[in-house]
Amino acid sequence: MQKTTTTTPAAAAAGTGAAASPSAAETADSVASMAATPSSSSSLTAASASQHSSNNSSERGSDSIIDSSGPTQKEDEQETTISTKHEPKSEQSMAIHYLASFHEICVVTALLPLVTLFTCFVTAYVFQYDDVHETHCRVYNIVPSISAITGVSPQRYFWRFSIALHIGPRIPIAFVYKNYYRAQLARLAPSLVPKTSWLITLILVLNCIEIAALGGVTYISNRENYPVHERIFITFMICSLCYMLATIKLNGILNARQTLTEQQRLSIKWKKILFVVSILSTIGLLVFFAKHRFYCHDLAFSWFAFFEYLIAIANMLFHFTIIWDFPSQFMVIVQGPRENLLQYLGAKPKLN
Repeated sequence: MQKTTTTTPAAAAAGTGAAASPSAAETADSVASMAATPSSSSSLTAASASQHSSNNSSERGSDSIIDSSGPTQKEDEQETTISTKHEPKSEQSMAIHYLASFHEICVVTALLPLVTLFTCFVTAYVFQYDDVHETHCRVYNIVPSISAITGVSPQRYFWRFSIALHIGPRIPIAFVYKNYYRAQLARLAPSLVPKTSWLITLILVLNCIEIAALGGVTYISNRENYPVHERIFITFMICSLCYMLATIKLNGILNARQTLTEQQRLSIKWKKILFVVSILSTIGLLVFFAKHRFYCHDLAFSWFAFFEYLIAIANMLFHFTIIWDFPSQFMVIVQGPRENLLQYLGAKPKLN
């Protein structure tokens, strides 16, 4: 006989409730935890907010400290700058490295080629007579030319060395003359200034070309390259005569209606005399050069050489008149600021 178990609805419901009770407990716990989570997050949020506010307050405090200290530092910098501007500058030292009489330099420069020319003439005439009198005409001569006595050895080395020493100071002397003449333009009428200024520039150019031509005829001898030597010599002659004439004309313009010193009168007088000597000697040189070159007359080359010496000596003495134009000037090399140069020289420094 089978035993039948019957489950009533109430029992089933009770069993279901018993089974469901654990899940209800879990649900209650989860609800409680969810209820607790917002409170903890709110507490964390409040803590972070308080920390952020404290950081902001500290940054504001530091900013306020920086802002308060900023103007003080700027004021200090301004005060330092102002005090630096008002401090007197330390005087920079000046030193004279070279001080020489311009008069003596000009004398040595002018006399050096004259003394050398005389030495070459004597030594070549005594020891090398046949060499310096040789010409293409093979005629009798007694006076050798300048090219002949300075074209043999060892005279040519002595002559070239002296001309090198002579040309060096001639270049700055040419610019000294330019500034010397320009300083006198202020006493002229305004209508004469442009023409006179142009004449001063022309004199400078002619002087520089003459110096260059002198170097050319010295280092390019007639024995080495006669055509080039001849053309350079003609250039030297033309520039030399034009320079003399322009210088005399300029002195006449600058010194018109002026009271001249004795030295100025001597300078102008000898410039005119030496210019006339140069013109007459040039005419004689051309005449006897033609007689020697085309007709081979006896002693024609000697007369040519004689007038050549006169031209050279007159040219040297013309430049020697600088001793009357600059009787008491000095050439000086000074180390120091340019703005303090005039003040320093005005104090009449003495060379130790």
